Amino acid sequence: MQKPFPGKDVALQKMQRYCAFQERCHSEVRQKLIEISVYGDTLEEIIAELIADNYLNEERFARAYARGKFRTKSWGRNRIKQELQMRRVSDYCIRKGLEEIEEEDYLATLEKVITKKLEELRGEDHFTAQQKTAQYAMRKGYESELIWRTIKA
Repeated sequence: MQKPFPGKDVALQKMQRYCAFQERCHSEVRQKLIEISVYGDTLEEIIAELIADNYLNEERFARAYARGKFRTKSWGRNRIKQELQMRRVSDYCIRKGLEEIEEEDYLATLEKVITKKLEELRGEDHFTAQQKTAQYAMRKGYESELIWRTIKA
């Protein structure tokens, strides 16, 4: 059964709280509005108001997302970019988000990821361990050329 439309003011307040809790992208807010039965012009008006009041800022979201996933999950640029694209974040905002990752930190994190995985695979033969480690790092979103350069170093 479909929930009744909550009214524009109530929906706006819910979305303000939703966006204040953590950074959100436009597609997450749009999905949440649809979940609470807000559609059409009202949905667009609420999103426009959230943007105008700075509750919703896609560049800020992309920057926070990139920083957070890199620091907490050690994701590489490719994985972060892919996840942001799935959330329909613009290419401009994705580029701005990826700027949050310092090259020095990126390479150090990749080295840590590779070292840890190679330690886990210590019992395997050298070639197999390298292959599995490279595949693991690629799944985490690191560039294959950087992975192999780090493994061979």
